Amino acid sequence: MHRGRLHAAGDLRIDEVPLPTPGEGETLVRMTDMGLCGSDLHWFAEGGIGDAVLTEPLVPGHELAGIAVDGPFAGRRVALDPAIPCEHCALCAEGHRNLCPQVRFSGHSSTEGGLVEYKVWPTHLLHPLAEGMTGADGSVLEPLGVALHAWDLAHARLAHDIVVVGCGPIGLLLVQLAKAFGGGGRVVAIEPLDHRREAALRYGADAAFAPGELDAAAAALSDPLGAHTVFEVAGNDDAIASAVTLARPGARVVLAGIPDDDRSSFGAGVARRKGLTFVMVRRMKEMYPRAIALVASGAVDVHSLVTERLPLSEAAEAFASGVARRGLKVVIGIDAGLDSAID
Repeated sequence: MHRGRLHAAGDLRIDEVPLPTPGEGETLVRMTDMGLCGSDLHWFAEGGIGDAVLTEPLVPGHELAGIAVDGPFAGRRVALDPAIPCEHCALCAEGHRNLCPQVRFSGHSSTEGGLVEYKVWPTHLLHPLAEGMTGADGSVLEPLGVALHAWDLAHARLAHDIVVVGCGPIGLLLVQLAKAFGGGGRVVAIEPLDHRREAALRYGADAAFAPGELDAAAAALSDPLGAHTVFEVAGNDDAIASAVTLARPGARVVLAGIPDDDRSSFGAGVARRKGLTFVMVRRMKEMYPRAIALVASGAVDVHSLVTERLPLSEAAEAFASGVARRGLKVVIGIDAGLDSAID
């Protein structure tokens, strides 16, 4: 089978390896789609993310979907939960599997990611897709799960204003969640790229502004004191500063963005005087069933988020496109060009 491995920043190579063999409790999955997350783009552009650096070739990818070859889901489209927690530590026992210190994560460290034609994965971490969902849809369930986890952490209340700073895929999914479940409050998006501001409006934002238009953004809120809930999904200090500016005193600011250099900072004076609560997002918990239900019901649109789908042979071009942020979500169609077609 073919696989893609990242050898250094910008150096992604396709090679051939034997087909993997599933063990007890595992399923062989024929991979069809792998979405490119912001963290994948950090790996590709910079050779690392946060305090993790590339020390040996890495098979990237954790936004995963495919077709089960064997096991109880044989023949069905499935999404793969990329996190394998230990299931035995105190944090796992308390329901915080996303915080497990022994977690193995697809496309991170020594755990092979999804840029392969076939992947062996624990059967209990496979989630059958709803009827009508494509593999590309399935690959977007992981970022939807992160958005859902961020939403849970926000403790957002009905009819309160919500601001989303940063309208990449997760930010746009949060715009959809805020509009669907915010209960009538204003939803305002902050995003530097024109095409992503336009997307935020299509997905239900009441208004969208560039980072230099914070006065106009504040005026678009229903509460002159600011928003009760602000999601920061850009991963830079300017975005955090925007979040602090637009937050109401006593607001909750949810930090979901990942900074390039593993450091975040903000002006403490304003944040302290406002008495803000900051919450960090670490991946997600048990979100796949909820994410699938949201997509199946039509409450959240993941399908139109995918603006580019390139074959495995053009994986390097797909990563470069994601880094350039020309569209919304870039997906690698791993099945594209294979001898046997998948419906």
